Amino acid sequence: MVSKDREAAQQPPVRRPRAPGIAGLSTPYRIVAALALGAVAVTACWHLAMVFLHVAPSNTVSKRHARTVDDWIYPEFEQNWKLFAPNPLQQNIAVEARAQVRTAAGQLTTTGWRDLSAEDAAAIRHNPLPSHTQQNELRRAWDFFTGSHDEDNKANGDRGALSEAYLQRIAVARLGGNGDRILRIQLRSATTSVAAPPWSAEKTDTQTYYRELPWWTVPSV
Repeated sequence: MVSKDREAAQQPPVRRPRAPGIAGLSTPYRIVAALALGAVAVTACWHLAMVFLHVAPSNTVSKRHARTVDDWIYPEFEQNWKLFAPNPLQQNIAVEARAQVRTAAGQLTTTGWRDLSAEDAAAIRHNPLPSHTQQNELRRAWDFFTGSHDEDNKANGDRGALSEAYLQRIAVARLGGNGDRILRIQLRSATTSVAAPPWSAEKTDTQTYYRELPWWTVPSV
């Protein structure tokens, strides 16, 4: 009897399996995980509230906090109802860009026009799950710019400078990466009306019209 008790005392204690998930963490890590989940939940609720106030009909709350809503939504999270527009767009609008660069050899040169919209279309074509960036980033940035500028490319509101900086940032990211230093960039749109169907008697001007923006100096990093 004594020998059995001695053998049992010499055996290593049986370890209980650790609880799954957060419950299996130590107390300090559980506190950190709870705070992180709480921050994510608060941010998600705040984002949903801002988007709701942005797309909802004008009301007392949206009017009172319009500046806060706009600061959160624009430009990355802008929403619109163009999917349900009674008069859908009948033009193809391509955004093109070129740059003045300083090469690694010190030579100053200007690149040719590069069709950024065509590159997005090529990335989307035959892709069953295209990214939101490929589908909307450039298009919405151009809409944001044209909506905050007049035909002479002069800002007509407080968000004009923001739209310019946003569009410039996208162009620099698309044109950079080959080792050359981008000094200035220029963008333009190429607008072509969609031709009428063969059975229609409607006459459509399918000539391409360009809208060139001024050269923008890229801030040195």
